[in-house]
Amino acid sequence: MNEKTKTTSSGAARCSHGAMNEKTQSSSSSAARCFRGVMNAKTKTSFSGAARCFHGVAAVFCAVARGVDVLATRGMAVLVIAAGAAAMAWPEATKAAVPTSWVPKLLGTVMFGMGLSLRGRDFALVLRRPRDVIVGVVAQFAVMPLLALGIARALSLPDELALGVILVGACPGGTASNVIAYLARGDVALSVTMTACSTLLAPVLTPALVLLCAGRTVDVSGWAMLLSILQIVIAPIVLGVAVNEFFGAFAARIRRAMPAFSSIVVAVIVAGVVAAGAGRIRDCAGTIAAAVVAHNLLGMALGGAVGRLFGMDSARRRTLAIEVGMQNSGLAVSLATMHFAAYPLAAVPGALFSVWHNLSGALYANLVRGVGEDAPAPRKA
Repeated sequence: MNEKTKTTSSGAARCSHGAMNEKTQSSSSSAARCFRGVMNAKTKTSFSGAARCFHGVAAVFCAVARGVDVLATRGMAVLVIAAGAAAMAWPEATKAAVPTSWVPKLLGTVMFGMGLSLRGRDFALVLRRPRDVIVGVVAQFAVMPLLALGIARALSLPDELALGVILVGACPGGTASNVIAYLARGDVALSVTMTACSTLLAPVLTPALVLLCAGRTVDVSGWAMLLSILQIVIAPIVLGVAVNEFFGAFAARIRRAMPAFSSIVVAVIVAGVVAAGAGRIRDCAGTIAAAVVAHNLLGMALGGAVGRLFGMDSARRRTLAIEVGMQNSGLAVSLATMHFAAYPLAAVPGALFSVWHNLSGALYANLVRGVGEDAPAPRKA
């Protein structure tokens, strides 16, 4: 009996322990599942909070970046005017901060940005519409140099100012013209192609035109100017195009910041040039302003007239007006500082042109946008 009782007790005990173990394990498993659930919920909540915080910071950053971009691109004229005014007010401090020797390097960064916006296919328009491109580029390099020469003689400009106006006239189209063509509802593809083609022709045509128009009054080294244009314009553009072709995603990220960056660089260039000639600018500010304004407005008017003469529609006429009238004045400033250091005022027309043509271009875009959309010029029989 004792043995049976012990055996029974032992079996009951084992049964009781087994039941307790199962309950304990079941309770432990449930507790573990509950703990893990709570931890997962907390973790998800933490990650969700972190994500919301990250998105909030990113949104603030993007808003600030957009604000800077709007200020620097849409308000480029204001930015450049402010830079010029500051240089006139504090010329010595500005000269120390922005030496004119920096101008070519700064322009090279702007040209690199222009290259980032181009691809090989942008030149395909030359094959599809060669007549429009050829007419525009010929007008670019014929109208503006001739106007520069005529204005210099009409206003009896001193040699160094006449040289500065001729430098502006002999330069290719400016990069800002593409933005103005878009705002004016012009032919943006034609604008981009004209700017690119005139820039590629500049190493040959710009020195030749300066030599032709100013060679009798100042010493002009056409070969040295050609090499300078290759270095500060063509090489950065080719590099930018190559980056855009082979590293498209990287180029796209940089390209978003380039308009604002280019606007700031142009303002810095203007400040440096104005500070270098501040004393003499005060003496002949009215004459320089008259020459610059006349050059730009007459160029735009004649560019539009050429478009009408060749029977172009309103969008293409606007584009020719903008492309012919708006010059790469930064290049004119760079060439003046590099090759005509003996004529310090030669860089000033280019600097003032940078200010004025952005103002006149924006005003022109506002005036013509939506006007005469379907009013093509009469074509010649």
